[in-house]
Amino acid sequence: MPGPRALLSARPTGHTQVAGVIGSPIGHSLSPTIFNAAFAECGLDWTYVAFPVPEGQAGAALAGMRAFRLGGLSVTMPHKAAVAAGVDALAPDALALGAVNCVVPHRLPTGEVQLLGENTDGPGFLAALAEDGVIVRGARVAVLGAGGAARAVVRALAGAGAADVLVLNRTAERAAAAAALAGPVGRVGLPVDVLSADLVVNATSVGMAGTPAGGQVPLDPGLLGPSHVVVDLVYEPAQTPFLQAAEAQGSWVVGGLGMLVHQAALAFGRWTGVQAPVATMRAAAEAGLAARPSSDVNH
Repeated sequence: MPGPRALLSARPTGHTQVAGVIGSPIGHSLSPTIFNAAFAECGLDWTYVAFPVPEGQAGAALAGMRAFRLGGLSVTMPHKAAVAAGVDALAPDALALGAVNCVVPHRLPTGEVQLLGENTDGPGFLAALAEDGVIVRGARVAVLGAGGAARAVVRALAGAGAADVLVLNRTAERAAAAAALAGPVGRVGLPVDVLSADLVVNATSVGMAGTPAGGQVPLDPGLLGPSHVVVDLVYEPAQTPFLQAAEAQGSWVVGGLGMLVHQAALAFGRWTGVQAPVATMRAAAEAGLAARPSSDVNH
């Protein structure tokens, strides 16, 4: 029989606080599973749902957040930049990246709701590395990719004291723009630079299940060896082709589910003021992935 926490989570009332995620597509998001498990574990009268919002409608979604007094909003593709342009204020990471993945509402004395846009991807990445015992300070890091995830990771690595942050991308201009987020320790790298790196991070979608590049690797595994820690931000499958290849070369490998969980845990704390039950959220994410037959590329 379900315990009281499970019943609380399963039975919304007139007082239940609602949070959610916007994106397109969003139907297979893991976020409802992760957040509702956390709300139940903490005994909070909250519920979390997925809102399918077409591209170009982020402004309307923010208006809805104000009107419905949502307790929090997660943001995934393709809305991160549009939400950054539509909130009332931006936290430093969100401002630097021009992207928001978490909206925190603040009630003003006047009764108005002010929306603060945050980006928890970088801090979530660092928290996941720390959980796995990976030391960033003083490390030489090669980041593969120059998209949104890569940019967040590059900025976070520099802030955490990485000695060198090399960005590898097919487009030199995009690589340079991402590397600039690391300040004086950032620069554009070449594949050969991976040989002398301590940490290699795949921040591309190469290897993601259900995509054309699902069975591929973003880098020649021959450049990897026992001296490398290799992180793949792709979390489905848990053991990507890149991680399999790196492990075969003797590298220490770390999957991407930890970043997903920790960025969500940071949002949970911002919204509720309660410390997130990270272990519960991780277990819910793992169970959610194991239970579904098809891939999901959304947060």
